Amino acid sequence: MRAISSAELAKFQQFIFDSAGITLSASKKELVMGRLGKRLGAHGMDNFSDYFRLLASGEDPAEVQIAVDLLTTNETYFFRESKHFDFLREKLVEARGRSQSYRVWSAASSSGEEAYSIAMVLSDTLAATPWEVLGSDISTKVLTGASRALYPMERARQIPAPYLRRFCLKGQGDYEGKLLIARELRNRVSFRQVNLNEALPHVGQFDFVFLRNVMIYFNDETKRQVVGRLISTLKPGAYFCVGHSESLNGISQELEQVAPSVYRKPV
Repeated sequence: MRAISSAELAKFQQFIFDSAGITLSASKKELVMGRLGKRLGAHGMDNFSDYFRLLASGEDPAEVQIAVDLLTTNETYFFRESKHFDFLREKLVEARGRSQSYRVWSAASSSGEEAYSIAMVLSDTLAATPWEVLGSDISTKVLTGASRALYPMERARQIPAPYLRRFCLKGQGDYEGKLLIARELRNRVSFRQVNLNEALPHVGQFDFVFLRNVMIYFNDETKRQVVGRLISTLKPGAYFCVGHSESLNGISQELEQVAPSVYRKPV
């Protein structure tokens, strides 16, 4: 397999931008080679130009999805940036006792750890108040894993001990070294493929939307478009959470900041 050239890299940079709104810098050259190299082998190709022509032809939509999956960064873990979950818990206390379901969207849920972390907090805090969680991602591969809710035990390091005992099942036999999210949570967390860079499907209105550690891969115009779409799904008074290294400054003036990297839609 020949190394990817700058011209070939530019084509894949445009491909993933058009597909997912993600901006890949030139420094990601080794990442692109590493992730797509096996696909060249699968098709008996020895250069990236031939593989790009396959994607561009539109003759194999499944291969296009595989390429998108491979080029989408999917790093996550349970209770990442834990202060956001503390904030969520505070707001849930105020929502106890209401009859309307409390809805949260993990809009870039990757392999599901964020969505299940949210579900643990909801279940623990809301008691009898109804709730539901939607997890979405552009990658069908990670969503399949998220629906299984089966994770390596080492991923459990950040899960609070009471939640680990209550919401996680320790694997045995063939599942030694793994944990399974309890059915009571799995039944109330749904996953679906959503491309945030396109018009959103009908997902309803939410009390809280998480869009964390995703905008760092978008340019400013894409950020404005994605955030605008997601704001339209917020109920009045609902909250919008971005990663600690992210901000809506210069991106949107529709929300007011209420805490570090947490915003609120005016009532």
